[in-house]
Amino acid sequence: MKEWNHKEWSKAKNTNKLAAYYLYTPMCGTCQLASKMLEVVVAAMPDLPIGKANLNYVQEIASLYEVESVPCLLITENGKLKEKVYAFHSVPYIYEKLKIVDV
Repeated sequence: MKEWNHKEWSKAKNTNKLAAYYLYTPMCGTCQLASKMLEVVVAAMPDLPIGKANLNYVQEIASLYEVESVPCLLITENGKLKEKVYAFHSVPYIYEKLKIVDV
């Protein structure tokens, strides 16, 4: 996962059907575990636009999306916030959250 700033996130969410933005802080133990889980998901979904950011450096995102805690995964669909995930239960759980379902 590449580090994204606010501008890169805006571009990704507005130009892709589905995009995700992982927010973390370096000293958060839960974030470290969530990062490892996401790396597995990213390897399984190489075409998914997903980036990450240390929340300390993108505080405007925290305010804009009313992020309550880290780790937090923002998932957008067609440019609009679809879901905020705070509980990273398992790799399959996150994978299912990020699958594109065409109806």
